[in-house]
Amino acid sequence: MEAAVPLVGGEKVTAPYGSWKSPITADVVASAEKRLGGIAIAGDGRLVWVETRPSEGGRAVLVKESTKLGDKPMDSIPSEFSSRTLAQEYGGVAFSISDDTIIFSNYKDQRLYKQVIGGPLPVPITPDYGGPLVYYADGHFDAHFNRYITVMEDHRKSSLNPSTVIASIYLHDVNNQEPKELVSGNDFYAFPRIDPSRKRMAWMEWSHPNMPWDKSELWVGYFSENGELCDRVCVAGYDPTIVESPTEPKWSPKGELFFISDRVNGFWNIYKWIDEKNEVVAVYSFNAEFTRPLWVFGISSYDFFGKDADDHKIVCTYRQNGRSYLGVLDYVKSFILSLDIPFTDIGNIKSVGSSCVFVEGASATHPLSIAKVTLDASKSKVTEFSVVWSSSELTKYVPYFSIPEVIEFPTECPGHNAYAYFYPPSNPLYQACSDEKPPLLVKSHGGPTSEARCGLDLNIQYWTSRGWAFVDVNYGGSTGYGRQYRERLLGKWGIVDVNDCCSCARFLVESGKVDGERLCITGRSAGGYTTLSCLAFKETFKAGASLFGVADLSLLREETHKFESHYIDNLVGNEKAYFDRSPINFVDKFKCPVILFQGLDDKVVPPIQAQKIYRALKEKGVPVALVEYEGEQHGFRKAENIKFTLEQQMVFFARLVGHFNIADPISPIKIDNFD
Repeated sequence: MEAAVPLVGGEKVTAPYGSWKSPITADVVASAEKRLGGIAIAGDGRLVWVETRPSEGGRAVLVKESTKLGDKPMDSIPSEFSSRTLAQEYGGVAFSISDDTIIFSNYKDQRLYKQVIGGPLPVPITPDYGGPLVYYADGHFDAHFNRYITVMEDHRKSSLNPSTVIASIYLHDVNNQEPKELVSGNDFYAFPRIDPSRKRMAWMEWSHPNMPWDKSELWVGYFSENGELCDRVCVAGYDPTIVESPTEPKWSPKGELFFISDRVNGFWNIYKWIDEKNEVVAVYSFNAEFTRPLWVFGISSYDFFGKDADDHKIVCTYRQNGRSYLGVLDYVKSFILSLDIPFTDIGNIKSVGSSCVFVEGASATHPLSIAKVTLDASKSKVTEFSVVWSSSELTKYVPYFSIPEVIEFPTECPGHNAYAYFYPPSNPLYQACSDEKPPLLVKSHGGPTSEARCGLDLNIQYWTSRGWAFVDVNYGGSTGYGRQYRERLLGKWGIVDVNDCCSCARFLVESGKVDGERLCITGRSAGGYTTLSCLAFKETFKAGASLFGVADLSLLREETHKFESHYIDNLVGNEKAYFDRSPINFVDKFKCPVILFQGLDDKVVPPIQAQKIYRALKEKGVPVALVEYEGEQHGFRKAENIKFTLEQQMVFFARLVGHFNIADPISPIKIDNFD
């Protein structure tokens, strides 16, 4: 059914929630799904970044800022290359730059290549192993020894348990010899960073069963005359009486080591190492998070202004009460100034000189963008804010945007509240009858050690502009609220997250904002597990969509990749809990429809998870559908698959729960036990 046409004169059409017509189509959403894969500064001060393009099959392209304002940025690698690493499956920053020389990891073969921007074709600097068997990430130039230092993950002996080291690759070697190990012996490494004197290197490491946000260590080693590391010192994480997760080590222009840790107040704050005393001091104590969990390599949440050793200011981003801020921290006087910029959700930052910083960010009305922020001499006032890159041009859709409301709601644990972003239906051309309440789609974020954030997400606006209410839940265990909140999920995954999603939906029903008979839930990865658990163990929701979600915890523990192979031990607990919290073991409790989406190349949550629960639900007689994508891994990157997934969720919920006809001409797939 096509939606009614709005009347002349601007009067709104009255139509059921969910049936409204919107210009924010699935095609628009898919084309705006560009992602960022890290930023860096070239020798001429211009920005270089990686953007992932769904229109090119998810290709990750290295791009450089143009010399003239308004000119189109320049693609810096040939079309047959893609700058993406598979290290730890989630990857992260896959390139580094020195002046105009780039070294990047090529997705197809995972070899490292070197290229001068605008110069000849890239040339490999690592051996050819006959396939993508060795991965590299988080690399940096070591000018003193003319080499490249990087985290190296080697799958040649074992695909499930690869070895991880910090390795060096000599740049004058034309024979692509085997990289040389610099640091080894632990399970994981990140952030190899060399000091300005080129005499020392800092890095972080951690071991099973910990994740980097549970417990990690920060080390410093001194280079010998031949480039080996000696006289190693553990800076943070060695004290068994202090549970901390140090991360993001950086050397100041003066050669001082700074890093972020949650060692004192439970929030990730900035600290400084006093090397002559081997002591750590807090730079500024604040109940705010100055970084995010290390799911991907190369996070950059703060940077130093200028090259002047006498300068003592850090530009940083921090999160508090569900919002990001950009600040300037004076680490001598110990105070912070918040800067007024349009972004309320900030990612990586990089400073240039003493008055300029590049910021990845978004807001409720700004799509993911990179902005150049210029400050006055005192670093306390923004004098210019200009967008260098944006994931999409969305100005014409602004009237349709639903602005999120931060809500705090009670949970089933007395005295514990949780948080969410609630998006009401919003469309300037339509309204519903006064006695109708909108259907609600609850989203459970992935991770689960992650966070729902409030940057503009067209996936959400697709729903709200058609008359759905949408809520993005930060259940107990989410980041952004300190370690104590983050640890609510330890031993209780599948309980706390499930209860909080159900409590949030009930809170909105009791507040009169949504229809209690039309509650649906969706989630990706760990959020897919929460979705399936809600449907198996609760009766709150009427239907659910699981995108590459977990159905069998024991099977996941056996088959998932090294990075997360012990992650769920801390989240679940004993063998009984593994059984009791696996939806696959309680198929008889499912009473409502489920749609499943799965990439067939997924190594984080292997396809067998979706296939097992699909077959079991089909046999039980539950309405169920399974969509599988060739060539997709953990998360969908191809435009056609992003579009299809969104449209099929919409028509699935409309047919089985919504009791309305949608305005979009979507051909539904077959639903077993229903069609």
